Amino acid sequence: MENLKAYIESGVLELYVLGDLSPEEALQVEEIAIKHQEVRDELAAIENAIEKFAMQNALQPPASVETKLFEKLGISLDEETESVSIPSLTQETKIVQFESHDGKVRTLRYALVACVALLVISTAALFITYTKLTDAHDQIASLNLDKQKFAGIVSKLEYSNQGLSNLVEMNDSKEWATIKMQGQAISPQSKMNVYWNKKNKSVLINYLAMDLPKADAQHEYQLWAMVNGKPVSLGVFGKTDSTSKEALLKMQTIQEAQAFAVTLEPMGGSVNPTMEKLTVMGGV
Repeated sequence: MENLKAYIESGVLELYVLGDLSPEEALQVEEIAIKHQEVRDELAAIENAIEKFAMQNALQPPASVETKLFEKLGISLDEETESVSIPSLTQETKIVQFESHDGKVRTLRYALVACVALLVISTAALFITYTKLTDAHDQIASLNLDKQKFAGIVSKLEYSNQGLSNLVEMNDSKEWATIKMQGQAISPQSKMNVYWNKKNKSVLINYLAMDLPKADAQHEYQLWAMVNGKPVSLGVFGKTDSTSKEALLKMQTIQEAQAFAVTLEPMGGSVNPTMEKLTVMGGV
């Protein structure tokens, strides 16, 4: 079995020892126990633990239980004559003398103690099973969380791989110019790449090579082209954690440009760049 430890800790073996499994399930446990010494050892340990627990928690029933038990059975015990009176089905009452009623009483006492011990054992087994089920629930929740994290990583990897073939083609083509923009005073560690097609004048930004501070809900980034010393807006784009399915995002075309820059602007963009929010800039 691939995960024998998980099987042992599942609570199935405890239910087997208590006889709470169906015949098919019990047969499966026995087949696994034949194959694995660990399962046989665990079964033996469970039996010893339950027996030890029952012996340690055995209760001596009070004397009143005996009287109440005989009353429920319709039997009266006469201590002086050591006889037990049993009501007859007729109107007359017949006294039956037992030579040794102590053995009967002792048997009833043992039966009562056994019932109490069984109740204690069942309660303990249920508690153990509940604890293990709770642990299993926590493990399942943890696995679901790990699954979600893994799915996020896979999604991010898929996102990163998209557009890579286009980047290779662009780097090999002489039509595309790569403008590497560096961080400015507001964020020296920032960086970003812009691709400008010299033939059709299209402009692309590369999300994979982008490292900008995360903007808040009221701001977004705006791309500018410097044309003869004047800024021309090429559009706005989302934060660096954009959920865009493309690694490359197409911006507005520009016929000529000496440099490109990015500023942080209010949502929707601005007519003129906010220079104190200049984040990255690079020359063509």
